Formats: sequence, structure tokens, C-alpha cells
Amino acid sequence: MSLFEKWEEIASMPRTQEEYDKFWEEYLKKEMDIYDDILKNKENVIETTVKGFGEKYNLSSEEVLGFLQGINTSLNEMLELESLEEDSNIKLDINFEKLFYNMIDAKASWLYELKSWDNILTSEKRKEIRKQYNIDHTVVKENKIGRNDPCPCGSGKKYKKCCGKNE
Repeated sequence: MSLFEKWEEIASMPRTQEEYDKFWEEYLKKEMDIYDDILKNKENVIETTVKGFGEKYNLSSEEVLGFLQGINTSLNEMLELESLEEDSNIKLDINFEKLFYNMIDAKASWLYELKSWDNILTSEKRKEIRKQYNIDHTVVKENKIGRNDPCPCGSGKKYKKCCGKNE
């Protein structure tokens, strides 16, 4: 079983609500501390091993895979998570704008509201990214053709007697 599979098993194992809340509270606190450290040090490229990353941030190798799963889509070159082992070299080349966007998408306010973002992105840039996120996630309904409206094909017939006949 790969480290990634072990992480998925640990993350999804049956728990009482109290155990579930405790597990995720502890994990998300560690995750927040890692992001805070990365942002404070402006480390957009981190090269180490899975085990080395875990030792630096006091994570088990499985928890490292959980962190990598969360940051993977924000990397300039995504990692193949299923193939990673403890001694695997990892290179985290972080695209901070993409990371900020993905944190908004994950609704992880405890991450995208970190004070250390001030070192990375200006407040204007963060507003711009939020605006783009809102634009990307706004549902626009197309105008529906009414049955008795003229057919858009230009035949002059009602829609229900022309192109809408088979609907």
C-alpha cells in the first residue's frame, strides 16, 4: 500500500464525530503552520524528501502526503502522489497566485486570511484573485426560448412548430 493510499485510509477511517473533529482540527492546525512558514520565508521552491519534509514540520509521512494532496494543484509541476515513498525527492515549485485562488476555492479562510500573505501578494492582487474566483463561479443562465416565441432559425414559425417540435 502506497503512502498516499495510507493517507486516504487514515483520513477516511470511521470515527465518532468527536474523534473526527479532533483529527481534522489537529491536522488543519499543522497545515496552517506549514503554509504560514512557507509564506513568511517566501519559499516558492522547496526541495527535499517526503521524510525530510515530515521531519521539518513534525508530520508523519502519511500526513505529508495529505499536505501534498492539498497543495498539488497549486504547483507549477504537479507531483505523482501515488508513487511517492518516504525517500522520494519532492520539489514544490509553488505558484502563489494559484495557491491563493485554490484556498479560496476550498473555502479555507484560515489559510487565505493568514497575515503572512502580505509578504507574497499585495492586497490589490488578492482582491483581483477573489474577483476572478467570483467571476469563475457565477452561474449564468442562458435565455430560454419560449414555446410560442419565433423560432431562432428564422423560419417565421413558432418555436414549438419548428425546431422545438421534437423536444
